[in-house]
Amino acid sequence: MKKYTILLAITMMLSTVISCSGENLNIDSNETDENGLLIDNDTTRINSGNMNIKIGNTTLTVALADNSSVDALKSALKEAPITIKMRDYGNMEKVGSLGRSFPRNDESITTEAGDVILYQGNALVIYYAPNSWSFTRLGKIKNISQSELKNILGTGNVTVTLSLSEYK
Repeated sequence: MKKYTILLAITMMLSTVISCSGENLNIDSNETDENGLLIDNDTTRINSGNMNIKIGNTTLTVALADNSSVDALKSALKEAPITIKMRDYGNMEKVGSLGRSFPRNDESITTEAGDVILYQGNALVIYYAPNSWSFTRLGKIKNISQSELKNILGTGNVTVTLSLSEYK
């Protein structure tokens, strides 16, 4: 009976691993091509575009994810840049209303510094510390450390402007 229970437990663990190994969005790699776009490996789904986030005099580049939320955001940004007043929340993120709703593609995510997230379809979140929840990933800020990002975002409220990047 003990052997049967162990065999059943191993089978269940293998089933879980196999079912969780499907398509995952993992754009944590900083490996880029000659145009500065993230290289797509087997577990990475990226969009062939970037977005700028301007904070004060600093412009950050975001490698965009590949989902309908990003497609809708890019369509909106083709019309005009979006300016967002953001506030600090939980000593881990800056959050602000986008002023409109976008399609949601929520999935369980543990964020890290530089993750750009759509929350509840209408709020933009820039993470500078980890958090786990069900979010829609929009992208990842490229080539920045946690301390650099925290310094740029500051400790209080901040206004950011989103725009599409032009690249080669």
